[in-house]
Amino acid sequence: MKNLKITALLAVLAFSPFYANVFPVTPASIVKKVAEAAKWKSETIDVGKIPQGKPKLIRFEFTNTSSQPIMIDKVAPSCGCTTADYTKTKILPGKTGFVEASYNAAAEGAFSKSITVTMSDNQNPKVLSFKGTVVK
Repeated sequence: MKNLKITALLAVLAFSPFYANVFPVTPASIVKKVAEAAKWKSETIDVGKIPQGKPKLIRFEFTNTSSQPIMIDKVAPSCGCTTADYTKTKILPGKTGFVEASYNAAAEGAFSKSITVTMSDNQNPKVLSFKGTVVK
């Protein structure tokens, strides 16, 4: 019985350093690297006053700050009055990409709209917003 306890203790001690290297100690650093893959020039744009009946094009630009190519997987405008276009090819490290929103300025008055962007490197979507006032 004593030999069994000693063998079990030696087995636990022998495998302890192995398991210590398997689990990451600081998962926050991994999250930080993923979150910084796309550096946006601006996440909110105020377009000011725009004329009624003329669509307004709003452009959001970003730079790939990671060491891997990234791609925009999905772009979803918040309403039917906004359409979106975006870079559809891989964005190499250090290169720039874009998301464009075209807002149909049909109704007079203040507006605030958003576009949700999902990238290949990160499944947490980025919400970009723009606002302004439609005038006659």
